[in-house]
Amino acid sequence: MHADEVVVTERLVSELLRAQLPHLADLPLRVVEPWGTDHAVWRLGDDLSVRLPRIGWAVDQVAFEAEWLPVLGPRLPVEVPSVVAVGEPTDAHPYAWAVHGWIDGQVAGPSTIGDAVAFADDLSELVAALWSCPTDGVPAAGGRARPPAAYDDETRAAIERASALIDAGAAIAVWEEALAAPPHPGPPVWIHGDLIGNCIVRDGRLVGLIDWGPSGVGDPAADVQVVWTPLLGEGSGDRFLDALQVDDATLARSRGAALHQAVSALPYYLDTHPPIIERARHQLAALGVSTRLG
Repeated sequence: MHADEVVVTERLVSELLRAQLPHLADLPLRVVEPWGTDHAVWRLGDDLSVRLPRIGWAVDQVAFEAEWLPVLGPRLPVEVPSVVAVGEPTDAHPYAWAVHGWIDGQVAGPSTIGDAVAFADDLSELVAALWSCPTDGVPAAGGRARPPAAYDDETRAAIERASALIDAGAAIAVWEEALAAPPHPGPPVWIHGDLIGNCIVRDGRLVGLIDWGPSGVGDPAADVQVVWTPLLGEGSGDRFLDALQVDDATLARSRGAALHQAVSALPYYLDTHPPIIERARHQLAALGVSTRLG
């Protein structure tokens, strides 16, 4: 998936466990598919998972989650991963890695969400709780949690790279609307930053939130961005926005964040990760940007 990623095999995971966490080494390993873009994930026994960064930009997530998930967990209405152990880098795997508690369920999507309105209510309750968490000492989130002007050059470059696959003019119009929107007026809030693909449902209801790599304090528009994804349809999206009292400026910035994510993903994952491409197509269609894909 990445030109310079670390190859993670079952043998490597077993060797790391045997050398560093021998009391867990005899538990059965099962690869979790589809793998994330940043981590290889293996289920360890019935109650644990092993998460190993595959690429250099994900290396800080292990320490971040170990510090902050125990703080956030008691304050949120759903489960977040418990950090059971942190492993050390080795010659075979040059990044720190982690063992987390397993949250039983399925990744939220149109086929796994039960009642769309109930899911929107659950998700808005979760996001509201997250935004209200104390932010003292929490590092700033990067990426799409910044003001649009802070990643203007990145977004325009991404639109240019994707220009053979999309209506670039429509994309620029969405982006310039986001740039023109007033900034978030208050202090930054706790944000997750990538709700799509990381909400866990059980029996159709939201029960967990995983993968806190993009998280920290920032613009709430980074979480409002979820309304442009397949997780929320027309009616449930409006319910989510109403519950959080999202204003027009935040909505415009969320459109910019969703655009940036989609146009960055299209050329990068075009031949390697079909679910991400389908998600990007959905987001662009929701934003009014057509694509030229087969």
